[in-house]
Amino acid sequence: MMNGRERVLAFLKGESVDRLPLMPVVMMFCADQIGVKYSEYVKHARVLAEAQIRTAERFEFDIVCNMSDPAREASDCGAKIEFYDDQPAAIIESDALLADKESLVGLQIPDPLGGGRMHEAVKALKLMKERVGDEKAIMGWVEGPCAEAADLRGINTLMLDFYDDPAFVRGLFDFTLQMALRYARAQVDAGADIVGIGDAAASLIGPKFYDEFVWPFEKKLVDGIQAMGAAVRLHICGNTSSIVQGMGRLGCEIVDLDYFTPVDAAREAMGPNQILLGNIDPVRALRNANAESVTASIAECHRQAGDRYIVGAGCEVPRDTPLENVRAMTEYANSRY
Repeated sequence: MMNGRERVLAFLKGESVDRLPLMPVVMMFCADQIGVKYSEYVKHARVLAEAQIRTAERFEFDIVCNMSDPAREASDCGAKIEFYDDQPAAIIESDALLADKESLVGLQIPDPLGGGRMHEAVKALKLMKERVGDEKAIMGWVEGPCAEAADLRGINTLMLDFYDDPAFVRGLFDFTLQMALRYARAQVDAGADIVGIGDAAASLIGPKFYDEFVWPFEKKLVDGIQAMGAAVRLHICGNTSSIVQGMGRLGCEIVDLDYFTPVDAAREAMGPNQILLGNIDPVRALRNANAESVTASIAECHRQAGDRYIVGAGCEVPRDTPLENVRAMTEYANSRY
């Protein structure tokens, strides 16, 4: 029988595996599994690593990951961040770091090993690699070009910049690209087999701006990570139906679909060889369901996706999801190959 890392890496290469890979996004759910406040999870590498490892072992997940919130890179750039006792950290958009566009000229890419929040996430990966590196696949995470630009500039202001100052947008995207590549390099060096890219804001801009502005920078990020020897898992929150064809042209090993985007539409747009992950509604079809209906929902996604499919939800597994529903995902993966 394969272990999680063997299974994931073999599946990505198109080799035969003993069952479907199981790679849901779990963050707050993990913190709850070990009884810690989420503020401890987002701030401390040892807590994050412990929560991921114990949850993956309990539910037979094939990966562990250092993803916790979208504010690590922005925080290290100097953005104002608000921390909560038991919720994810959040960027204070009303006081965005780049509210003044001219500030971009003097903004320096922070060192991901310089003692900031990125460094803490890298340390979490190293701890995971030390403990389960040969048993589970290790996945790092970076913010994509559009998402990080929104974090630094403010999402509403960025949307206007596409019309008002395209040159500034490209300059900002280049900054976020270089920062993501530097951060990804540190994570691959720490042992990441896969680097996830979260580019949530890209679902808001439509196919014209996606193809013109976002796709070229996402492509450079994907190619850069793959050149480091890691695979890429792309996740864009929201309805990506209008941009799935472009997403498929990026060449990512895994495209992680949010539940708004039909799996069969993504399969048609991306062709038969693209690995798809997901994508049941995390609330209605997972948290608020029962084990039997979870199984049916995952089976339907699998049917639409075909053989190149990884089990997971459409986005993060909610923290109060019944344990039997999470186990239903595990049991489905274990019963299919």
